Amino acid sequence: MTVGGALNPGSDLPSPGPSQRLVSLDAFRGLAIAGMILVNNPGSWAHMYAPLKHAEWHGLTPTDLIFPFFLFAVGVSMPFSMAGRLRKGASQRELLIHVVRRSAVLYGLGLFMTLFPFFRFETVRLVGVLARIGFVYLIAGSLVVLCSRRVVYAVGIGALLGYWALMSWVPVPGFGAGDLSPEGNLAAWLDRTILGVHMWSGGGGVYDPEGLLSTLPAVGSTLIGLAAGDLLRREGTASEKLRSLLATGALLLVVGWVWGMVFPFNKRIWTSSYTVYTGGWAFVILALFYFTIDMKQRRRWAFPFVVYGMNAIAVFVASGLVAKTMIYIRVSGPDGPM
Repeated sequence: MTVGGALNPGSDLPSPGPSQRLVSLDAFRGLAIAGMILVNNPGSWAHMYAPLKHAEWHGLTPTDLIFPFFLFAVGVSMPFSMAGRLRKGASQRELLIHVVRRSAVLYGLGLFMTLFPFFRFETVRLVGVLARIGFVYLIAGSLVVLCSRRVVYAVGIGALLGYWALMSWVPVPGFGAGDLSPEGNLAAWLDRTILGVHMWSGGGGVYDPEGLLSTLPAVGSTLIGLAAGDLLRREGTASEKLRSLLATGALLLVVGWVWGMVFPFNKRIWTSSYTVYTGGWAFVILALFYFTIDMKQRRRWAFPFVVYGMNAIAVFVASGLVAKTMIYIRVSGPDGPM
């Protein structure tokens, strides 16, 4: 029935239990998706508020928290969603098929959004935001289904340390090892070598912020979220869970900050320090949402975020398609078409 014992009685995979929905998680996910829509549609790229811009290269802005927050929310959801499927009698094979199918849908939606409206396949970007979510969900979801939690977290830590080692010690032709410039880092070189013209145009053909190798630490963002989800599903009072969320968040912030001194924060190449540090902030913000919404039951203010969070991918896709469509709508003014 099982592979690797993942669904056996002694498994670390959450066992069926009472249905539990965290409104705070929906709100947190909604906050992330609303932020993604806002920074993707600023109105004018020439006149943007500084906090709505990504860091040019090394560094961190509030906008750089948004995408890792969403991947974190994907991880938090996993123990709850998989436990729900187990309650309905799903087998390990069925769980794995669900993970693969959902990942394929995410990638397909991302590819459609990139191609729309002209469908130029010869230069289509093969990676992107939804593609990254799909790849990360495929890897993290498969690990959760097939492996014990100990193995899952070991792989997550190994991915972060391994990415740091690769970026620091593997020489790049023409640049050497440890070059973290846009042109000289290993992740960018691999993307140029493998993807060629099928990369993000905003990087000038030099790098892609959702590239292939940087998917490794992005998986780490989701596995950090998985740890938060496991924490929230375990036995204990709400106050104990709140303290654990805050304590873990504080620890991740310190570790990430120290790591950033030798491996700088960088969203464009998703450095390991960036993964850990943004994961710390995600723990803290989720804890605040959990305290306000689920513990204190103050939910009215969060209603818009909850709606967005419960329909996150649909809202993101719709906003992207509408924005692309509006670019090609011309309105006539006193001086002619605008």
